[in-house]
Amino acid sequence: MKVMSLHSIEKIPVDMPGAQHVEKQLAISVADGSPHFSFRVFHIGPDGHTPYHTHPFEHLNYVIEGRGVIVAETGETHTIAQGDFALVRPGERHQYKNTASDAPLVLICAVPKEHE
Repeated sequence: MKVMSLHSIEKIPVDMPGAQHVEKQLAISVADGSPHFSFRVFHIGPDGHTPYHTHPFEHLNYVIEGRGVIVAETGETHTIAQGDFALVRPGERHQYKNTASDAPLVLICAVPKEHE
């Protein structure tokens, strides 16, 4: 069993083309013995965003705090805020954007452990 506070997990800057003001915490992963999923927590700073990307696995998201949008392949935006869940299906092009200018967008992102 592993129990820890999110506040004790190191924040690592996301250094990818297309990412702006994004940090990641790896809360639970294969390194902890997780047999199926990795749980990452992303902190997207004011006016920040993830790359516009796609991959062959699902994202399961929960918004811990803040507000923003998920941009879909069609260009449509889906508003997200504290307490919301989102499912991004395999192959769906997407991008997370913080729409606040004064607070981070913080969300849990669960993925199959092989894709951490």
